[in-house]
Amino acid sequence: MNEFIPDRLLHGVYISRINEVMDYIEDNLTESLTLDELSDVAGFSKYHFHRIFYAFVGETLSQFIWRIRLGKAAALLANDPTKTVAEVADECGFASGSSLSRSFKKRFGMNPLQWKNEKSSKSNSGVIESNLGIVEDNVDHSSSFSHLYNRSIDSFSRRMNMGKKAERLDIVNFEESTVAYVRYIGPYAGDERLFETLFNKLCSWAGPRGFLEQKSARFLIIYHDNPEVTEEEKLRLSVCITVPQDTRVDGDIGKMIVPAGEYAVAHFELDSTEYAQAWDWVYGVWLPESGYIPDDRPSFEMYPDVESSEEGKKVVEICVPIRST
Repeated sequence: MNEFIPDRLLHGVYISRINEVMDYIEDNLTESLTLDELSDVAGFSKYHFHRIFYAFVGETLSQFIWRIRLGKAAALLANDPTKTVAEVADECGFASGSSLSRSFKKRFGMNPLQWKNEKSSKSNSGVIESNLGIVEDNVDHSSSFSHLYNRSIDSFSRRMNMGKKAERLDIVNFEESTVAYVRYIGPYAGDERLFETLFNKLCSWAGPRGFLEQKSARFLIIYHDNPEVTEEEKLRLSVCITVPQDTRVDGDIGKMIVPAGEYAVAHFELDSTEYAQAWDWVYGVWLPESGYIPDDRPSFEMYPDVESSEEGKKVVEICVPIRST
């Protein structure tokens, strides 16, 4: 176990990388902009980049890309009456004019032609303010939309005091471990009964084999898929218990290896509503100040005690693989 020294300079490195990604998105709106591509631009592992981006910006990558595309489309329609909806859609990365129309309807309550007509009329020559930022008449924003996301980075100082702060955080070198698991595929956010069912199923298998009595046994939850890019129905998670390497498994019980390495282990006591806040604090507050960046291994939750307290809270350790910069 090692102590860490907060690194204020690294916070600037994180901001710089997020800004590079934002600039890249703005310059490549017509491209597909995949998670692999954007995490490579940022220099972060794809396992962790979506969490870091959300913690800093306050919206997901897909939400940000959609917002910037729609903002550029709104400005083009307002400032260049010669452009058709199909042309604007193509320039802003929408699959078709109908796709742009659906987004416009969802965001503004009107279709693109209505927006263009309203903006071109003298009675509406002022300023329209929205969650996209400020879209001004007679100003060409088609080449630069940094004003649409500067507020997100500027607001990070206010976000620093948000989230659920860990009671303690240790730097730990974990050895490679073997785990037996029960896997679930589908939506899981906030479903306490689902997690209880999975833990019970795993314990029903592990108990008769003596694994629950082992002092070294640890319970883990590993989240395999990125909810930013994976449909809820396809999300995978594994509820696990550490077991000897030669353990035999079959049927619903699988076995896999959790890789060795250095991890940041943040200790919390959480109720069912606080997990997202805890993860946000680790990725958005502690990590950028820590002197570390996330390594290319999956994060997981570890449960020293699967039983809840009288207040309905669980002791949870959020484990993030790290490496020095």
